[in-house]
Amino acid sequence: MKLWYDKPAQRWEGTLPLGNGLIGMMPDGKVLDESIVLNEISMWSGSSEDPNNYEAYKSVKDIQQHLFAGENDLAEALVNKNFVTSGQGSAFGTGANAPYGSFQNFAFLNFIHQIPGEVSNFRRELDLEKAKASTSFVVDGVHYTREYFTSFDKNIGVIRLTASKKGAISFATHVYREENIQNIQVSDSEITWSGALPDGKGGLGTHFAGKIKVVAKGGTTKNYDHQVIVKNADEVLVYFSAATDYYGYEPKQKVAKELFGAESWKYGKLLSKHQKNYSSTFSRVSLTLADDFKRDSVPTDIRIKNFYENPEKDNSMAALYYQFGRYLSIASTAPTHERALPPNLQGLWAHQIQTPWNGDYHLNINAQMNHWGVEVSNLSEYHRPFIDLIKRIAKEGEKTAKAYYNAPGWVVYMMTNVWGYSAPGEQASWGASTASGWLCNHLWEHYLFTQDKHYLAEIYPVLKGAAEFYKATLVQDPKTGWLVTSPSVSPENGFKLPNGKRTAVVMGPTIDSQIIRELYQAIIESNNILGLNDDFAAALTDDLKKIAPAVVVSSSGRVMEWLEDYEEIEPKHRHVSHLYGLYPANFVSPITTPEWADAAKRSLEVRGDEGTGWSRAWKILFWARLHDGDHALEILRQLLKPAIADGTTYQGDGAGTYPNLFCAHPPFQIDGNFGGSAGIAEMLIQSHDGYIHLLPALPGAWKTGAVKGLKARGNYTVDITWKDGEVVDYKVRGKKGESVDIMVNGKKKSIKI
Repeated sequence: MKLWYDKPAQRWEGTLPLGNGLIGMMPDGKVLDESIVLNEISMWSGSSEDPNNYEAYKSVKDIQQHLFAGENDLAEALVNKNFVTSGQGSAFGTGANAPYGSFQNFAFLNFIHQIPGEVSNFRRELDLEKAKASTSFVVDGVHYTREYFTSFDKNIGVIRLTASKKGAISFATHVYREENIQNIQVSDSEITWSGALPDGKGGLGTHFAGKIKVVAKGGTTKNYDHQVIVKNADEVLVYFSAATDYYGYEPKQKVAKELFGAESWKYGKLLSKHQKNYSSTFSRVSLTLADDFKRDSVPTDIRIKNFYENPEKDNSMAALYYQFGRYLSIASTAPTHERALPPNLQGLWAHQIQTPWNGDYHLNINAQMNHWGVEVSNLSEYHRPFIDLIKRIAKEGEKTAKAYYNAPGWVVYMMTNVWGYSAPGEQASWGASTASGWLCNHLWEHYLFTQDKHYLAEIYPVLKGAAEFYKATLVQDPKTGWLVTSPSVSPENGFKLPNGKRTAVVMGPTIDSQIIRELYQAIIESNNILGLNDDFAAALTDDLKKIAPAVVVSSSGRVMEWLEDYEEIEPKHRHVSHLYGLYPANFVSPITTPEWADAAKRSLEVRGDEGTGWSRAWKILFWARLHDGDHALEILRQLLKPAIADGTTYQGDGAGTYPNLFCAHPPFQIDGNFGGSAGIAEMLIQSHDGYIHLLPALPGAWKTGAVKGLKARGNYTVDITWKDGEVVDYKVRGKKGESVDIMVNGKKKSIKI
């Protein structure tokens, strides 16, 4: 349960991520010149805007007529002209100074330590069971230890510096940020800084403040030139607090309040309360995959390399990667906090002002993948911040539905931010795919796992609003007579027309038909569960007969991505959106729809195992759903390919993993971590086919193991123990007396809870 290293981090991608869902710290562990990246999850530039083009709906008929005529290139030209955002949108992923904004680094905390002599016995680690990092080493016979955690009790970061010899701790510390700090003060062993980020409209947006408090035992402490200087101390505690006005706080007052009385705090008590609060959540699931690997003798960066070269020798690396994904979920969002934000493209960790792709919420898979593992991995409440975000943007999406289709209900497109952006992107090929139906998958899945009817009643209007939009905007394809979306795209992928032109805009890509089917079925079932007798749900039952099928198999034996079997421009494209029906939906199954499963398998074989980080993670889940554990493990191996270092940056041929286990898109995107972790869980348990399937995709290498605490749909908690690939013991917990169907060692049976 530990990541550990025998040297300091040379780059940010080697630092150790700590977070409590609100603030984050990432220490690099350097002996003399130590840097700790500080983060706060609401540290967003930009501001609220209305980016909708309210003339766009006037172009819909013309766009659709071109599509009816097979003139997709002309339709795309009209979409690019009239059916995109009215403003800068995301500024093509560089929106730090645009209204869209960007998630940004909070600050850097730097220590210049005075430790003369040769360093030996260096070790730094991140303990996932304790949510605590540490650095230790020996210099001239003195053992130095630094401990770090972001408290799950108080909203503070804690750093403790100790040494085996009294008076051995001396350093100077200061805080810096590249821009937008308006004021910095040092007094009474405290560093306080404040500022404001640009709102993208020429003014100031998010106001922020941070505070560092230094409490030393022994020695001397003084303030000098924006620094706190400590000499010859026996022990030092350093506290960090951060706040923005996103939550309605006055930031400077908030950080002062959070560190009030810090001089009297006891480290042992702070640590004990932190670990108690954290461990009660993290310990819900345990996973053991037996092997003979001596993991305590090999640093994590070397283990990554070794796993890539031969995963069967280090099964426990897969278990570590799985639990690291759970750790990141717990660390990067705070479900009990008012107006909590879900993890963005970078979780809550950033070392830049302009984070890649604005560090936003991409809604054509990435923000969704961030939450694929939370239910099955017994972290259901960590779904709620994302669900609440969906509910907020649904309100904004009502404006977008009117602007672009003059339609009822709500719609959002492929990206959003903390300000509620819901309009299409800047370009048709990637910005014209609707995401509202995909988001509703999360609303429904949370119910399936929790069986919470009060929650279902709460989200039913949101589901219905999304369906109202689709019902009002579907058109009849003149060739097949099916009801389809128009215009749309298969996310970020394109094809070649008979005239040789490349385009992306179509009617009814397969993913849309699958999503709409799933949404309509969820509403019909919800209506029955809640006893609403809603006429709208009855109308959807009729529409389901007219919507394009969930899967159409092409002449090549593959799942068709579009209504027509167009020539592919990138057969190995990173998106595999037409297999949405395999995962996260459940239209495609080796058990219930074997012909479609064969077509999905053929599609994956042509697409290839390669791809970006999140793409490979998705393919782990696909192969798990196809019950091919060995292939899923092979892609997990590829996902853990060591990212290649080149100078001060990481380059590579696509997906990979950085030394700190962060997923390389490249660059870092956290979705690959969450997707990879979810994929491991999916290899061990599945429950989408109407029963609980134990070890549905167990790789041959994982012959013996045990897992406790996984969740299944129906609100069941499951433990499994296996030996030589066979289940030897299991336990299912739920409502006493309930019957549940379960598949064990290839045999299906009904058991009572």
